[in-house]
Amino acid sequence: MTDPLRAPPEDRSAAELLAFGVVNLDKPAGPSAHQVAGWVRDLAADAATDLAPEGPTVDRAAHAGTLDPKVTGCLPMLLGEATRMAQVFLEGRKEYVAVLELHGPAPTNLESVLAEFEAPLYQKPPRKSAVSRRLRVREIHELELLDQSERQALIRIQCESGTYVRKLCHDLGLALGTGAHMGHLRRTATDPFDDTSLVNLQTFVDALKFAREGDEGSLREIVQPAERALTHLPRVEIAPSAARQVATGAPVYAPGVIDADDADDGALVACYTPDGSAVCLGTMTGDPDADSGTVVDLERVLV
Repeated sequence: MTDPLRAPPEDRSAAELLAFGVVNLDKPAGPSAHQVAGWVRDLAADAATDLAPEGPTVDRAAHAGTLDPKVTGCLPMLLGEATRMAQVFLEGRKEYVAVLELHGPAPTNLESVLAEFEAPLYQKPPRKSAVSRRLRVREIHELELLDQSERQALIRIQCESGTYVRKLCHDLGLALGTGAHMGHLRRTATDPFDDTSLVNLQTFVDALKFAREGDEGSLREIVQPAERALTHLPRVEIAPSAARQVATGAPVYAPGVIDADDADDGALVACYTPDGSAVCLGTMTGDPDADSGTVVDLERVLV
């Protein structure tokens, strides 16, 4: 029977990286996030087939949170089987830089009003959204004024996933008394990625081309093992024998746990084998130091 466990991240071939990898993509203005995901999927699929005709295939790609067509910036792309872990991007923070277009001269209390919005806020999704238009709470962790002119303010926003920046800009305008709307918007981070390692589409295409020609260096720098997308989650290390049971749908039992980060009950955690290969996402439900019982209930099996 074929062993369900993957090779350690550092030992994977280029084709295996494309089939279970992540690219920290710099989305351009114009196409939707869905369109970009389709392009990346097709490019990765063709390259994986060329690099290893009998190897793993790439039939899917998933992005880390929708960006509107005009919005640019950090759009991590999960490739192949890594799309199973897309939910991890709901756990972390997002960061944006936005132009706040004021409908009048900037008031002198601009910075103090921004500070008042560093709090949990009620938001209702706009009419053109993919989720139910129910009132909900999203937290603004930081709201910083970077620069300003008479009718524009450049602001940095660190917020909970699912925050609507367009709505935030509208509400800021009401609080300032001038009215305002969102101008240009760029996402600069989505946990655990930021804009220090962004890759544009052309660089991705070039790396695939070089890999086909025998030079995999650029591809290995750009396409990271999918485990990179899990680094912000608590980690649970399990024995290979336990990982093989997880591959058949069993939860993680206490005897199979080697080590575990501190995590609250109900927290989303990532489970790995000792060589660093991701096995599953799950919910912490028990004491990893116990002699028996379930420690992690499965959310997504990754092997």
